Amino acid sequence: MKIDAHQHFWQYDPQKYSWVPKGIQRNFSPADLEPLLRKNGFEGCIAVQADQSEEETVKLLEMANTYSYIKGVVGWVDLSAENVEERLELYSRDPAFKGVRHTVWDEKGEFMTSPAFQRGVAKLSDFKLTYDILAFDYQLNSAVELVKTFPDQKFVLDHLGKPPISEGISEIWKRNIIELANSGKVYCKISGLVTQVSDPSWNDSDLFPFLEVVTAAFGSDRLMFGSDWPVCLSAATYEEVLEVVEEFYRDFSGEEKEMIFGGNATRFYNLNPKLES
Repeated sequence: MKIDAHQHFWQYDPQKYSWVPKGIQRNFSPADLEPLLRKNGFEGCIAVQADQSEEETVKLLEMANTYSYIKGVVGWVDLSAENVEERLELYSRDPAFKGVRHTVWDEKGEFMTSPAFQRGVAKLSDFKLTYDILAFDYQLNSAVELVKTFPDQKFVLDHLGKPPISEGISEIWKRNIIELANSGKVYCKISGLVTQVSDPSWNDSDLFPFLEVVTAAFGSDRLMFGSDWPVCLSAATYEEVLEVVEEFYRDFSGEEKEMIFGGNATRFYNLNPKLES
């Protein structure tokens, strides 16, 4: 099953989505994405939260139950809350609820190592839920501490840890990527690259060195393609994002490409391959 492992939907609100770049400050719905997926041969996708609210989690689950091509939802639940177990249990009643993500905005990422937050992370495995790590490159030290604390929890790093592509490869970023790959059950999403390039006239040679690092670290069995649509539209079309990744993995075996473009996401998020879009 060919899966786009990372994309978003939103009813644009300038307060809720203040981070959204100019040019895409409008609504994006499942009806907008469906023709792009079909045109490019994808059978389904993973809808990921873009707002820190349970209200959005509910809306994403409603979409997943309306559009069969939305195979799973990574929602938001306050993992630091006292009633976190109750909230996780509630959403886990819906089979489309696959995992949780939280946006880490504090400067060094200490949020990921706070006792209250980690108490919530510890509850995820009780409900067979995954955790998407959204962190900037300078916060990856905290991400490494987090995954080492929970070696049996399924984690996936979004957007390669958001390295500033135009500045070249940082040895600190590379070291943290290797540490994450060597720490427990950690996967990595090949997503969010084009929006990390400061030069709008980027080309493949800007991105390939970063793909080389994560491929060497995680291997083809722990990487998954994600378009990061519609955020990617601020820097490239859906097809351009896909073409970069397809070109990089062009000479990999058919089995390896099948894993990167769907097999790994299906296994990680425990998707049902029998479901047809």
